[in-house]
Amino acid sequence: MPLRNFNRQFFRGIAVVTEKNIRLYYTKPPVIIFGFLFPLFMFLAFYLGKEVDFHVFFPGLLAMFLFFIASSVGPLITPWEKQAGTYERLLSFPVSITTIILGDSAAGMIFGIMINVVVLAVGLITLNYCLNIMILCLGMLLGAFCFSSLGVALASPSVQNPSYVMMFSSLIRFPLIFISGIFIPLEDLHGLGRILCYFSPITYLVDIFNFSLRGQSNIALIVDFAALFIFSLTFVYLANRSHKRNLMRGL
Repeated sequence: MPLRNFNRQFFRGIAVVTEKNIRLYYTKPPVIIFGFLFPLFMFLAFYLGKEVDFHVFFPGLLAMFLFFIASSVGPLITPWEKQAGTYERLLSFPVSITTIILGDSAAGMIFGIMINVVVLAVGLITLNYCLNIMILCLGMLLGAFCFSSLGVALASPSVQNPSYVMMFSSLIRFPLIFISGIFIPLEDLHGLGRILCYFSPITYLVDIFNFSLRGQSNIALIVDFAALFIFSLTFVYLANRSHKRNLMRGL
């Protein structure tokens, strides 16, 4: 097969898988609850009744919404398809595991960006920021893909029940939230907390959003983007390995 036709089929496969996921899974109750309502209630529980400067806290809130929303679709797609008996039919099509993984990641990325743009618009209307639109858009795109690929990697356990996958994903996602610079600014973290925060991809997106909105950054931007890129490649690789290993389990 010529390389041109192969590339066309590869990207067409990604687009078809993405469209299928958008049509079927965006309005599922677990996606709405874990992707939108849960970070909203977490923010209200942390913010209300406390003396927190919302102008300073908003970049972290924006990153938290993007993290939960983009990573909420991926863990559920494969278990739902195995439960419905459609996963083996998808594997019979002329698409590779990599195509399916990238399609699932693209669906989560689009969903995360859609909701995040609404949250960002509300913040820009109510708060006075000097916006760096290019850095913000690049950070949002890379962060959304990074978090959605994490969600796809978390869908690799060979089970049919989505509740088991959601419990497993919660064990991974919640620690990443609390060791990042969302609730405690990065400049206020010291010792072990400062070391652990660098193991969370959210930390780097919060830093990018802080620079884009407030003009302040604790990490060099090139390091932020490089870290998100490396995390993205790692999550896609882990998802690819895990899905291939558990290819026929749970069908």
